[in-house]
Amino acid sequence: MQTYFWIPLLILIAIWYLTFSANRLDRLHHRAETSWANLDAILQRRAALALDIAHQEKIDPATNLLLTAAAHQAREADISERNEAESGLTQALLILSEDEELISSYPQLFSELDLITERLRIAISLHVEAVAAARSRREKMIYRIFRLAGHAPLPVKHAFEDDSLQEPKR
Repeated sequence: MQTYFWIPLLILIAIWYLTFSANRLDRLHHRAETSWANLDAILQRRAALALDIAHQEKIDPATNLLLTAAAHQAREADISERNEAESGLTQALLILSEDEELISSYPQLFSELDLITERLRIAISLHVEAVAAARSRREKMIYRIFRLAGHAPLPVKHAFEDDSLQEPKR
């Protein structure tokens, strides 16, 4: 008779563990989504700043065209085109950061660009960490057997995140 006492207790412990695990996974997904929203906002600000730089007086027409096109493409790209667009903007800004005369002409814009680039690196690091944590948790057997992720999409790390971590050559 005493063995039957343990069965409901074990079932309750198992239900509690599964509920706790599902909530933990939900928090990890939320963290990944929040980090993406933060990263997206910084990327949008970077594109806006690139447009500001492109329309300064001392910018030559070719650089203006390159920066304007890259910034508009980055701002308006949907998720399937985002990797290529953000990588293009990063490359355009890296080319621009090599022009010392231009940097000395607009120190405020380029200091703001440096600040945004540093924020971008931090946001990318946080996003990559959040995606890795959610993915590693979802790979565990208990999460797959009991489908604790539900219908939540698998968090994604984008290719442009690696490009954006490059240091400018100053």
